[in-house]
Amino acid sequence: MADEIINRVASSKLVVVDLEDYYPQEKRLVFDIKDWLYEGFVLREKEFRQYVKDHDWSQYKNHFIALTCTTDAIVPAWAYMLIAIELTPFSKKTIIGNLTNLETSIYQDIIDNLDLKTFIDKPVIIKGCSNKPVPENAYIMLSEKLKPVAKSIMYGEACSSVPLFKKR
Repeated sequence: MADEIINRVASSKLVVVDLEDYYPQEKRLVFDIKDWLYEGFVLREKEFRQYVKDHDWSQYKNHFIALTCTTDAIVPAWAYMLIAIELTPFSKKTIIGNLTNLETSIYQDIIDNLDLKTFIDKPVIIKGCSNKPVPENAYIMLSEKLKPVAKSIMYGEACSSVPLFKKR
């Protein structure tokens, strides 16, 4: 037999982490409260509370929600809290911010709950390219989480990774 091609990556102890594999499939939604404000700018408490009371919150079952106001209105914290309280029985997660903030918060929860046993004293590659909206902050959070346990951390693909950390 001529020289046999051996896949050294497959036979190594290398662990590849693809954050895209952890991407939750539930819908994301930006909930803009500007339409519940007088002329888009003034929060009138009585009217606002009525909008909250009359709204069908069940339509957000299993959604990730980013609460925002796209006008320059000054929105008191209690207004977002009131909405979040109504969303609590239905939404998977509710935050104040945009979709990037929401994705970052979702991934923070995922990474916080990641079982690290698989990565103990192993060389780890954090896979780079993603087709899903994995926030850049997730890569930082994951590398911080892995540093205390991994033998080494690299970024990219097995064939062309960038070394980031190696235990001494």
